[in-house]
Amino acid sequence: MPFLTVVHRVYRHTETSPQEDTWNRLSNNIREIHKHNASSLSFEENYRYAYNMVMYKSGPMLYKGVCQLVAENVDRLAEEDIISAFPKGSSSDPVQQGQENELLLRALRRVWDDHTGNMSKLRDLLKYMDRVYTKSHEVPEIWDAGLDLFLKHIIRPPIRDHLVAAILSLVQIERDGYVISRSAVKECVDVLLQLSVSQDGETVYKRDVEPEVLRASETFYIAEAERLRASCDASEFLRRVEARFESEKSRTYHYLHSQTGPPLRKILEEHLLAQNLSTIIDMSNSGLDPMLDLDKIEDLNRLYRLFGMVPGGLPSLRRGLKNSIIRRGKEVNQASMCTEGGEEVEIEADKTEAKTAKGKAKARTGGMLPQTLTSALKWVQDVLDLKDKFDKGWKEAFDSNRDIESSINEAFEDFINLNEKAPEYISLFIDENLKKGLKGKSEMEVDIILEKTITVFRYLTEKDAFERYYKNHLAKRLLLGRSVSDDAERGMLAKLKVECGYQFTQKLEGMFQDMKVSSDTMQAYRRHLQNTTAPEVEIFVTVMTSTFWPMTHSPATCIFPEILLKSCRSFEQFYLSRHSGRRLTWQPSLGNVDVRVQFKARKHDLNVSTFALVILLPFENLGENEFLTYEDLRSATSMPDVELKRHLQSLACAKYKILKKHPPGRDVEPSDSFSFNHDFTCPTLKIKIGTISAKVETTEERKETKGRIDEERQYQMEACIVRVMKDRKHMTHIDLINEVTRQLATRFQPNPQNIKKRIEHLIDREYLERCEDRKSYNYLVA
Repeated sequence: MPFLTVVHRVYRHTETSPQEDTWNRLSNNIREIHKHNASSLSFEENYRYAYNMVMYKSGPMLYKGVCQLVAENVDRLAEEDIISAFPKGSSSDPVQQGQENELLLRALRRVWDDHTGNMSKLRDLLKYMDRVYTKSHEVPEIWDAGLDLFLKHIIRPPIRDHLVAAILSLVQIERDGYVISRSAVKECVDVLLQLSVSQDGETVYKRDVEPEVLRASETFYIAEAERLRASCDASEFLRRVEARFESEKSRTYHYLHSQTGPPLRKILEEHLLAQNLSTIIDMSNSGLDPMLDLDKIEDLNRLYRLFGMVPGGLPSLRRGLKNSIIRRGKEVNQASMCTEGGEEVEIEADKTEAKTAKGKAKARTGGMLPQTLTSALKWVQDVLDLKDKFDKGWKEAFDSNRDIESSINEAFEDFINLNEKAPEYISLFIDENLKKGLKGKSEMEVDIILEKTITVFRYLTEKDAFERYYKNHLAKRLLLGRSVSDDAERGMLAKLKVECGYQFTQKLEGMFQDMKVSSDTMQAYRRHLQNTTAPEVEIFVTVMTSTFWPMTHSPATCIFPEILLKSCRSFEQFYLSRHSGRRLTWQPSLGNVDVRVQFKARKHDLNVSTFALVILLPFENLGENEFLTYEDLRSATSMPDVELKRHLQSLACAKYKILKKHPPGRDVEPSDSFSFNHDFTCPTLKIKIGTISAKVETTEERKETKGRIDEERQYQMEACIVRVMKDRKHMTHIDLINEVTRQLATRFQPNPQNIKKRIEHLIDREYLERCEDRKSYNYLVA
């Protein structure tokens, strides 16, 4: 009996339970699945094995057993496929290194595909376990457990370190210009992106790969920036930088994850661009200035696009453009000054009829070098060319960026206003383009030029100075009939009105009105002469309202010959009989005369200024060998020395020498004498004797003009102060200064100190009073 009992106990100890037996069968089948022999297995049978084990409370055995089998399998895969594929590192050839690294990454992908394929089959077999056991026991479902096992048994040292090193090596090899298999890297990255290492979803790629990629990239691009600075000009630097941005963008799109793109791009922006902004712009022979000089639109556009990527890029570009424009503008200003500073400057005489427009004369008056019209026209044209150049660049290279446009405008405003002659030059340029008889330009072309000139005019801060010069030039065009057309003149006024308002052009429009009224007056005067005895000399009079026309035309006096005085008195009697309370002041400096002169060869009809006629008349009764000295002519005409010398030069030193100067020369001196040139000949019957004029103001004239402008500004500042205070009644000093500056900015930029002086003056005159706080003012009601 005891023997039998022992045997019985041993027999019961070695006997397996039904659940163990089921597990043994299922585990064998799972091993077959790992060996890829699943086609010979019954899905229904294996599903029932797992189902029964869960039903009969053997879920822990099933779950732990499956996890153990999966772990064994991934360990086998790691040893057989991955570790054996580690790069040997024996070759220095980048291509061979790349191939070895690709083998490792592809091995990982094969293992991953094998593992996930097996886990997919197991997930189908163990659906009941996932639905019942894993939820009640709060353990991962078998698929998630499989991923955890893959992470622990595959993505571990040294495999993990080799994988990261392989990815970095392939990235570096491609950056060095070699071709790699992007698909191998992408397949590996896809695996690492599916493996989470934390509850918040952080992946292996995010934890292990991306930081290393960024560190390696930063090291590479720090060195790359240094290489580019040492070996490339600005254009090549920008091309390579742009290529790097494109390659990194392509890299993150094709095989690195998109989440790596922004930090990687930031590294490029920081080390290739942000730290090299000034270096690129200031590169000698290739930076921003040379690009602009050579109109490298493509390179400029690339610079604009790349600089727009970094916070300080566009501000640096704007500063560079502004400095470039100001430097070029100062060169234009300097060139203009140098043109005027020569020993001899060319002075263009007024255009004459019958193809005499090319006649020019050189002169010096009163020992002072006259300034040249050519320099004024060239200055404006150079500014327009510079503006066209940067407008083209702004549109084509800088995509019409408004901030850049603002910087360009600021730069033009700065250097244009550095030239104190800018208002006069712009007015002269407009004057030349609005004169009748300009060859080679249609009205449309003239209008385009004037439209561009208005653009330059906008930059002027001293628009009131321009107004004074423009008045003078417009007056001459209207009085001498030189305007290209009335429509062109009024079109220019319309442009100025748009820019500066009605007040700016009010007096200019009054000049046109005077011309129309004068034409009607002369028609009435001629009808009047039909009923009376007409004077011998026919005259045409333009009556100018003194408040409209420029007062710089001071009534320079001269002694009119009696024959002219009769005509003047006749018109005065007629005009004053129609307008009581008015006074006429004759302006001989603005008039011209048609006179027939007999020379030996023939008679010629001369068109000369009124002053020139007064000079010629004393020669009428002189013999052929007789002459008059300068002093004789000054006594006979009572003309100012400046006008007398200027008109004597026109008659004796210019192209048509009606008088002879003794001794010959270009300058008129008080010791000179003059005789009538009886031998004068010319193929044309009608000749226009232009008055030699410097066109541009002399230094003395400019000082006089500046003084008048300053005086007018005082009145305008006082009027503006009173206007503002009358409306506000009470204002602080700072607010008053700011408001007056704002309102006057359309005409000129007032100096705060000058405004303060005008305020003090108005306080003395009891228009304002200073408050007790000494920081504000009250308006005193009259």
